[in-house]
Amino acid sequence: MKCWNCQAETHGRAFCPACGKILPRAPGATHFDAFGLAPSFDVDLPALDKQFRELSLKLHPDRFAQADARERRLSLEQTTALNEAYRVLKDPARRAFYLLSLRGVDLDRDEARENREMPAEFLEEVMELREELAEARQRGDVAKAQKMGEDVRGRQQAALKVAMAALGRGLGSGRGDPAVQEAAHQLARVRYFARFLEEVGAIEEEALA
Repeated sequence: MKCWNCQAETHGRAFCPACGKILPRAPGATHFDAFGLAPSFDVDLPALDKQFRELSLKLHPDRFAQADARERRLSLEQTTALNEAYRVLKDPARRAFYLLSLRGVDLDRDEARENREMPAEFLEEVMELREELAEARQRGDVAKAQKMGEDVRGRQQAALKVAMAALGRGLGSGRGDPAVQEAAHQLARVRYFARFLEEVGAIEEEALA
C-alpha cells in the first residue's frame, strides 16, 4: 500500500514512514495489525495498554483539527478502528471469538448452524439450568442465583481455556480443521454461559432496586 501524499510504500502503518502523513487503514487489516501483533491468543496486556495510550494520542482527531478534510477523516477512522481493536483484544473471550472469526467461523453469523451442532445433552442441561434459575428468580432467592452463577462462571472459564488451546493448535488452519471446530464448539458454550450470567446479573440488579 502506498502513501496518498508521497507514494512511498507504507507497509500497513498508520503514518507514512517517509512524509509522516496519516494513512487509511490497509485493506484487510486485522485488530492485531492495529498494534503490530501476530494473531495469537497470548497478548501482553500491559504492553497493549501502553501502546493503546500512545497510539490514541498520535491518532486523536484533536491533533488534526487544523489539517485538511482528508486527514481529519482518516484520523477519525483510525481512532475508531484502534478503539475497537483494543476493546476486542484486551478481553480474553472477545479475543478468542475474534481469532475464531479469522479462521472463517463467525458464531454470530453462523448461530443457527452452531446451535444444530451442539450436543443435545448440553442443550438440555442449559435448558434445565435456565429453568432452575427462573424458579429462583420467582422465589426471590438471590443467593441461589448467585451460587448458580459462580458454578456457571467456572464452567465458562474452563470452556474458554479449552478453546484457547484449540485455537493455538489451529491458528494456521481454516474452519475445517478439527482444532478450529473444537474451538468453535467450546466458544459456543462460552456464549451460552455468558447469557446465563447476564440473567444472574439482572436478578442481582432487581434485588437492589
